[in-house]
Amino acid sequence: MVQRRGQSSGSPSGRLRIVAGKWRSRLLRIAAVPGLRPTAERIRETLFNWLAPRIGGARCLDLYAGTGALGFEALSRDAAEVVFVEKSSLAVAALETARRELDAAGARIEERDAFDFLTSADDGGFDIVFLDPPFADESLGELCRLLEKHGWLEEGAVVYFEQDRKHALPDLPESWSIRHDKTAGQVRYGLIAT
Repeated sequence: MVQRRGQSSGSPSGRLRIVAGKWRSRLLRIAAVPGLRPTAERIRETLFNWLAPRIGGARCLDLYAGTGALGFEALSRDAAEVVFVEKSSLAVAALETARRELDAAGARIEERDAFDFLTSADDGGFDIVFLDPPFADESLGELCRLLEKHGWLEEGAVVYFEQDRKHALPDLPESWSIRHDKTAGQVRYGLIAT
């Protein structure tokens, strides 16, 4: 959401470029929310290289969706469905516009707080979860515990995370492990096996 991501290299100001897939090079508007920025293109390229064997047909949750960079990239690469959860009404309006412009039938947008969604919604069965809370927020460990506790994940699901590189890695549920852990600029990102 706010103050969390490095600027996307190669994109004009206020625009997000889809890196690959059926919407490759399409530009989407970024909501005018202070501090809201898409995950950098080079990070998205790395992430989706990791996810390549499992993205086709996957059901994804983009928690703290913000610009929708991760969710729309997933849909562009043939994910079956992405549920975007975002509490900023300005960001939600931009997500709705992007959904219409792309004719993204697999996109579902929820204007809700992430914790409220995880504790009150009944919509489990995700194969891939994107977790990118604001950089000042250190709630990744708690979000992971809620994903496990409330049955949000399919067997063998993976969780992508982004955080400020200054923060320690999150405490994870006992059976979870970090498969990839990288840094780029001020961003630490990785992939967790559940």
